[in-house]
Amino acid sequence: MKILISHDRCQGAGQCALNAPALFDQSEDDGTVILRTEQPPPEQHDAARLAAGLCPNAVIGIAEDD
Repeated sequence: MKILISHDRCQGAGQCALNAPALFDQSEDDGTVILRTEQPPPEQHDAARLAAGLCPNAVIGIAEDD
C-alpha cells in the first residue's frame, strides 16, 4: 500500500490525524495534513483506508499493492 496526498485540496479538517495518528499529523502553521509514512506497515492499512474515507475533501488516496 502507498498513501497519496493532494496537499492543494487539504483544508485541515483533521479527520486523518484524529483517526490514524500513526500515519498522519497536522501542520502547526495551517492545519494541513502531514504524512508520517508513505508506505504504512500492514497493521496500519485499515487505519489508512478509514482516514481516506473520512477526509471531507478526498485529499487522501490509497494505492493498493497488486
